[in-house]
Amino acid sequence: MSWMRSLGCVFVLSYCYLVLQTDAQITDPSEVAALKSVKKNLVDPMKHLSSWERGDPCASNWTGIFCFDTYATDGYLHVRELQLLKMNLSGHLTPELGQLSRLIILDFMWNELDGTIPKEIGNISSLQLLLLNGNKLSGFLPDELGYLSKLDRLQVDMNYISGPIPASFANLSSVKHLHMNNNSIRGQIPPELSKLSTLRHLLLDNNNLSGYLPPEFSDLPELRILQLDNNKFIGSGIPDTYGNLSKLAKLSLRNCSLQGSIPGLSSIQNLLYLDLSKNELNGPLPPTLFDNITTIDLSDNHLNGSIPRSFSNLPSLQRLDLRNNSLSSILGEVNLPENVTLRLGGNPICHDANIPNITQFCEPEAGGDKTPERLTNSKVSCYVQSCPTDDFFEYVASSPVHCFCAAPLRIGYRLKSPSFSYFTPHVNQFEKYVTRSLNMNSYQLSIDSFFWEEGPRLRMYLKLFPPVNNVHSTMYNATEVQRIRDIFASWQFPPNDFFGPYELLNFTLLGPYGQMNVESHKEGISKGVWAAIILAAIVCAVVIISAITVMIIVRNARYSQRLPRNDLSLTVQMKIDGVESFTFKEIVLATDNFNSSTQIGQGGYGKVYRGVLPDKTVVAIKRAEEGSLQGEKEFLTEIKLLSRLHHRNLVSLTGYCVERGEQVIFLGGGCHFI
Repeated sequence: MSWMRSLGCVFVLSYCYLVLQTDAQITDPSEVAALKSVKKNLVDPMKHLSSWERGDPCASNWTGIFCFDTYATDGYLHVRELQLLKMNLSGHLTPELGQLSRLIILDFMWNELDGTIPKEIGNISSLQLLLLNGNKLSGFLPDELGYLSKLDRLQVDMNYISGPIPASFANLSSVKHLHMNNNSIRGQIPPELSKLSTLRHLLLDNNNLSGYLPPEFSDLPELRILQLDNNKFIGSGIPDTYGNLSKLAKLSLRNCSLQGSIPGLSSIQNLLYLDLSKNELNGPLPPTLFDNITTIDLSDNHLNGSIPRSFSNLPSLQRLDLRNNSLSSILGEVNLPENVTLRLGGNPICHDANIPNITQFCEPEAGGDKTPERLTNSKVSCYVQSCPTDDFFEYVASSPVHCFCAAPLRIGYRLKSPSFSYFTPHVNQFEKYVTRSLNMNSYQLSIDSFFWEEGPRLRMYLKLFPPVNNVHSTMYNATEVQRIRDIFASWQFPPNDFFGPYELLNFTLLGPYGQMNVESHKEGISKGVWAAIILAAIVCAVVIISAITVMIIVRNARYSQRLPRNDLSLTVQMKIDGVESFTFKEIVLATDNFNSSTQIGQGGYGKVYRGVLPDKTVVAIKRAEEGSLQGEKEFLTEIKLLSRLHHRNLVSLTGYCVERGEQVIFLGGGCHFI
């Protein structure tokens, strides 16, 4: 019979080990292996990924890792997002990224990564955002990326990518944003891209594209922005069919070696921005454009004839640039508002003395987009000593509470393709757009500065202040910081054709936010999952200890005696490393005199109590019943045996007590009880 009991104990131990091993590895093992491969192939000088060296990705809050908070049908948690924005990482992308089979967001923006884009990323069928812009990636775009049928946004701009655009990209049936500008992509734009029925923004400027402009693009029903500047479509013209792009807000074909005449654009009622400058276009100016247009740049072409009367009656116009053409007259009077810039230099019309004030429109442009006065003069008259500006606090200029001092979040932000030339008249509109998107009050946003970059793109630095409420909190908590960052980093802003697509340049936590552990406040594993893990660990630990105890009791039954507690006394002294001998008084205090409210279990050997030691350590205290008492030597033999039992998934023995005839063992140290 003894061999059957031993076999039973071995079975129990093996079963519990497997259960605990499963709970400890709560993230899909293939995804854990993929993440370890990611780290192995990266250089991390700032140690941003040091948390990846311990624990489980989903359970231990690895930096930049976001997981689904419920188990999948395979019994594991899966990685939902990998966000490593601007962490000064170098190295290259590992092919094992393709093993992150449930991933929705893959973000390596603004690092120093080189090498090629792994074709295995095309295996992540769930991927919605692929964000690799602002690195040093090279090589061709993999055909396999065309398999990503759920992809909403592809950003590979600002890299060194070469080769053609894969025709397989026509299979990106859900894509809205293709940002591939500022690379070395060459060849013909695939006409097959006209099948992308959801495409809103196509940014391919600053590449080495050639061939012709696909006339099939007129079949793109949702296209808002077509930006192809600085490519080499030598000998190609602008297809007449582009006049059918009824939802187009911006058409930018600057410096593309285009020839022929400008097609009729009068059907594009939402057109806000038209730039056809630095080409070889000829013929007359388009006779009719719509009232919403802000910018017309047709400079440096071979256009001739007259400037239509309609150009003087565009209420939203900011800039009309017709320099360096062959324009000879103006139909009607030049009667433009003061805030409109008209540039006519380099045309024969500048020599017509019969046109009043013509010389002022033929001179070099003066001025530009200036920062609004309310942004430059936004200081508050308050005592400087009351606000610790050296720790990145400052007074909130527009706060409803006078001299409200708070620490703002500082965000680098850029509009990649705005549909206007001057930002100043639209600052209020932009502030409302941002604060409504973030569910904030208008006074919480301050535009610290803005300036135009080549593109043209508009870079700005934003400050977001905490709200004034009953508590007057001077900074955001970690949960709110994470919420705000998620909105920016996952493009939850509502679409806006006027401001166009944006990009997050940085979200640096400074001052009082510098030591904030935002990762620990991100959405994680649900409480139910944690409860199941902890409960399983405790149950299996108790089962294992009980099984070992029963085995020892049965084995030594012939030596055991049933003696009253008070008649038992310890005559054998023993010291075991890491195992402490407790007094009976300490047990009474730890369990509130064995109060029934602290009892968490009971078995044939005795009862198990939840105890709290003087140093606040939580332990499980197992007290033998009188009928289950062993002899002194047998009990100490059990203690010695249990002290040798170590495993990272088992609750360890931390102490015992034999005072006053008690036989008590202490389990854990750092135990968690539900």
